[in-house]
Amino acid sequence: MTALLNCTIGKLLEEKAELHTDHTAVIYSDRNLRWSYREFDSICRKAAKGFMKLGIEKGEQLAAWSSNTPEWLVTQFATGKMGAVLVTVNTNYRTAELEYLLKQSDSTTILLMDIWKDSSYIDMIYEIVPELKNAEPGKVNSSRLPFLKNVIVLGDKKYPGTFSWEDIMLLGKEVTDEELNRRMDSLEPDDVINMQYTSGTTGFPKGVMLTHYNIVNNGFNIANCMKLTVEDRLCIPVPFFHCFGCVLGTMACVSVGATMVPVQDFNPKKVLQTVQDEKCTGLHGVPTMFIAELNEPDFDNYDLSTLRTGIMAGSNCPIEVMKAVIEKMGASEITIAYGQTEASPVITQTRTDDPIELRVESVGKALPRVEVKIVEPGSNREVERGLQGELCTRGYHVMKGYYKNLAATNDAIDQDGWLHTGDLAIMDENGYCKVTGRLKDMIIRGGENIYPREIEEFLYSHPKILDIQVIGVADEVYGEEVMAWIILKEGEKATAEEIKEYCMGKISKHKIPNYIEFTESFPMTASGKIQKYRLRENARNVLAKH
Repeated sequence: MTALLNCTIGKLLEEKAELHTDHTAVIYSDRNLRWSYREFDSICRKAAKGFMKLGIEKGEQLAAWSSNTPEWLVTQFATGKMGAVLVTVNTNYRTAELEYLLKQSDSTTILLMDIWKDSSYIDMIYEIVPELKNAEPGKVNSSRLPFLKNVIVLGDKKYPGTFSWEDIMLLGKEVTDEELNRRMDSLEPDDVINMQYTSGTTGFPKGVMLTHYNIVNNGFNIANCMKLTVEDRLCIPVPFFHCFGCVLGTMACVSVGATMVPVQDFNPKKVLQTVQDEKCTGLHGVPTMFIAELNEPDFDNYDLSTLRTGIMAGSNCPIEVMKAVIEKMGASEITIAYGQTEASPVITQTRTDDPIELRVESVGKALPRVEVKIVEPGSNREVERGLQGELCTRGYHVMKGYYKNLAATNDAIDQDGWLHTGDLAIMDENGYCKVTGRLKDMIIRGGENIYPREIEEFLYSHPKILDIQVIGVADEVYGEEVMAWIILKEGEKATAEEIKEYCMGKISKHKIPNYIEFTESFPMTASGKIQKYRLRENARNVLAKH
């Protein structure tokens, strides 16, 4: 069995730059950007020194709010060199979500695009931090975000109170290589280096603290399971802000010296073009992405003959989609992965030579050096093979904990180090697992995790709403859609459109309930607990009549 890697992210990249000096590390096909491992390492060092010049210390939080830009990628490895904790921000976030994340994470720095799709990130940051417009760059003094000091904006345009990316690279010249090397030498593999926000069905999103050791090794073992080597070129259209992009994608590549071929924003045509033009051997995606690619009208005109491997994850994979990916796209060794952010993230994965039935009906078996067991929910008693229970896991991949939330950490990880996933699963006699449901009420819409409580908490702020329950309902396109059951205050009237309008610009579009039903009461147990399963039954009846 392969040994675990005992190094930091920064040292890992340095090692690969020495080993594969002139080998291509990064390709952005649409902007004709190509960096060798030596060039990529050098650029990451410059950015790391720039962050140090800003005064960012080891263990400080730096938030990145951007799609899959080269700067995001550089920041991932630059922070890995100088020790700042990279806080990944969902590109769909709006003001309320962003403010919560920056406040809860104690981020001192945020790096952001000025505009993404139809959203002005710069307007949102000015709304949350009005003091920024009159501040000197690096000296933000925000009443709402007392920790925030630096705002870095990507792009050519200069904005009041902010640094540009170019400023950071220039500032890096004022820090010596020796200073950076000393900082790199002071980092330990067990230091927290990445923080991603996730939540259960109770409370607000929690900051999952992941260490160098967690994600370097998870990436390395994922790469081995999909037989990724220095010869491979992996197309990465999944978002960097998610573990899928920055662990299964970038970390897996760097761990073996493979070439990263990111797609900045998912577009099926662009993905197919990139695979063809750059002769990619691997491709990542959630099932909805693969479906969009397969249904692209010009699909047959693209040459995908180089495709071999990749990962499909994020939600259940329909067998017809898997067959089409293997037969029509030629990715005969595509694998399925399952996990959660708290496990940095992959727990189980199918192998390249598994039969198609296993690659569709299961989520694979434990990664090397990862333990998995199925227990009776609410206990540590293991169930017999073939029986359903809660999937638990233990090993190098389990998070350090939730940031500033010891109670939630202790709820998730028991005294013996087992992470309780909250997912129901069955394990067969060969160790292959099938995920059968969720103890939690999380909704998975097109591979995006949506947490009902977060939407409920937000909609409680609507002046007409007395009570609200959010559930997931089946959807042919996205797997699940969001539905809200609402009780209005006495004497109030409202429409579904009015509620949706209230959400626009404040929470991510994919979290805005697609279906809204008004009701007088919720089904409850004798002890007053709301029965969400009954709401789901009611929803099926209501939607059947639509």
